[in-house]
Amino acid sequence: MKKRRNFSLPDQNGKIHTLSDYKGQWVLVYFYPKDDTPGCNAEACAIRDNFPEFQKLGIRVFGISADPVKSHAKFAEKFNLPFTLISDEKRTTIKRWGAWQKKRAMGKTYMGIARMSFLIDPDGDIAITYGEVTPETHAQEVLDDLKELLNK
Repeated sequence: MKKRRNFSLPDQNGKIHTLSDYKGQWVLVYFYPKDDTPGCNAEACAIRDNFPEFQKLGIRVFGISADPVKSHAKFAEKFNLPFTLISDEKRTTIKRWGAWQKKRAMGKTYMGIARMSFLIDPDGDIAITYGEVTPETHAQEVLDDLKELLNK
């Protein structure tokens, strides 16, 4: 049995998005630690730069972090991001999807948001789970995987 998950959360403009409303489409849900930080900028900009290809393949993109709506709006505007950023300030979806994890930096262990993604198929099932993604190459990885899935 395939895994299905859902969320209903606000985007950078305060509009509520519910994942199940996008049934019938491919959806990339990517979790990232924090707006306007080096790795998150690299990942978001790589998706932005490849966005015409995402559109051509019909992939809806949702980036999710615990940053507030206003922070997402500034981040999207600063980097001209053409996709949706979702705010999960209470970390409910982040935890439910397994992106709230133990992390290590400079010898310290702490809880934080893991950089991971889920490619959701048109039936609403998780087709691919990406753990520990590389920010600069993840967009191309998703595109290559979807092309492969579509050619099966």
